[in-house]
Amino acid sequence: MSKQIQAAEVAALGRVAVVMGGTSAEREISLRSGRAVLKGLQNAGVDAFAIDLGAEGANPVAQLLDSEFDRAFLILHGRGGEDGTIQGVLEMMGKPYTGSGVAASALGMDKLRCKQLWQGAGLPTPLFSVLDAETDLDRVEARLGYPVMVKPVHEGSSIGMSKVNNRAELESAYAAASRYDSSVIAEQWVNGPEFTIAVLNDQALPVIRLETPHDFYDFEAKYSAADTHYHFDTRLTSAQAEALQLLALQAFNTVGCRGWGRIDAMMDANGSFQLLEVNTAPGMTDHSLVPMAAGEAGISFEQLVVGILSLSSAEA
Repeated sequence: MSKQIQAAEVAALGRVAVVMGGTSAEREISLRSGRAVLKGLQNAGVDAFAIDLGAEGANPVAQLLDSEFDRAFLILHGRGGEDGTIQGVLEMMGKPYTGSGVAASALGMDKLRCKQLWQGAGLPTPLFSVLDAETDLDRVEARLGYPVMVKPVHEGSSIGMSKVNNRAELESAYAAASRYDSSVIAEQWVNGPEFTIAVLNDQALPVIRLETPHDFYDFEAKYSAADTHYHFDTRLTSAQAEALQLLALQAFNTVGCRGWGRIDAMMDANGSFQLLEVNTAPGMTDHSLVPMAAGEAGISFEQLVVGILSLSSAEA
């Protein structure tokens, strides 16, 4: 991946649609990611243009059908773009696209079923309970204790998430999360350092340790805070770092992901790693983690986006 970009490699990619925007709660972040990807591809000499699927309420399927392109770089975040929907449309069109296929994209967007899949495969992930209007909160408290993290199942970028410390906060957090999603989970709090591991072409990139004064790595910490710090000094031994990279690859492959993505994990009080979630179309903004990890591995942003594009496929 760190090799120089060759003109023949770029020419073989043809005309590329950078598909961004969408209508999810992460629309603005997708637009920022998309603009960065578009600039990177064009700087590398790729014949690339933007499609904003949320532009002026246009029909997204019609937008794709009416556009002339050979392959798509998907940088949509959230529902309607990262959940297998657009992937299915592009497969029907026979157009290669970046990232995971329909099933893996849907699973990656569904925190509940992704965690259930990891559990079934024997991979570590924090205990959780499903929340709805009929949930026995006494049982949730007995199972998980406090604090817990409440999450909408189908949102990304920490949207709608809350750390809660008691029953009143749990009820309030559920109400807040359910405004974003009819499916909500409470997850046992992990009191330890958080890590993220980018995956590119079946390889785990250098581990990043996240540090924020916020209660957790929330939306502000991810995209705007000046006091969020990213460390390649992970404070892990080389054996621990390698084990975490291997776990990330196992988690990625268990979901059926392909091409590129990112796994988020934490270390618990016992020194064990716990998987949080998989991102099948991670952010590519100036605060984003995949470009950061790629840079540490000696991969420029232009090499990264061309490399991701070269892995695109028209099949699930």
